Amino acid sequence: MEPASESPTAAPVESDLLARRDDGDAALLAAARQGDVGAFEAIMRRHNRLLFRTARAIVHNDADAEEVVQEAYLKAFLHLAGFAGTARLSTWLVKIAVNEALARLRRRMPATPLELGAEPATEASMIIDPTMADSPEARAAQGEIRRLLEAAIDDLPQAQRAVFMLRAVEEFSTEDTAVCLGIPADTVKTRLHRAKRQLRRRLQRGVASALADTFPFAGARCDRIVAQVLAQIAQAPPDG
Repeated sequence: MEPASESPTAAPVESDLLARRDDGDAALLAAARQGDVGAFEAIMRRHNRLLFRTARAIVHNDADAEEVVQEAYLKAFLHLAGFAGTARLSTWLVKIAVNEALARLRRRMPATPLELGAEPATEASMIIDPTMADSPEARAAQGEIRRLLEAAIDDLPQAQRAVFMLRAVEEFSTEDTAVCLGIPADTVKTRLHRAKRQLRRRLQRGVASALADTFPFAGARCDRIVAQVLAQIAQAPPDG
């Protein structure tokens, strides 16, 4: 399967998180295209958590998400020449990972409709109280809140979970999220609203400060994915 096509235009950077991630990608990409495996390793380490969170939001399983990320990186490495740079590298990589995750679900349950465009029959209920002020008690309970939030995110319908992960956690723009998931921007807004409402109803308060720590991407997992992808790259060099 070929990697996903790019968006015609790149949306503006909306946060320092995205700015830090995208800064320097052009130089690394140029080096990787010249066969510099070290540059591609740096690209993987910059985007590992983003791709893992996105894949996990779809496949709903840590082990499957790791495999999805590895497959996505391999496809990206083998098709670096096809990336023209009109979209952010992170957007291109996420779209490849989304396609890989959906393909894995289809192989696992071929008789079940798995399109991200499918909405649940009933509207789920939703979460975070944005007016909750920071407090010593909230900070002390952050670890438990994070665990509760992760469980609440896992309970979201798949379509909402993927949107929430990209928009609220990874801080992608509405436009980039729409490109990654292949849905209209208005649908992104609707699903994000429903996801927040469901989470707010379940958790009620005090979780906004924990968002950045959800589904932490441990160093060991990062190293494992990088090592496995590099080993496969060594056995299957890119075309041309």
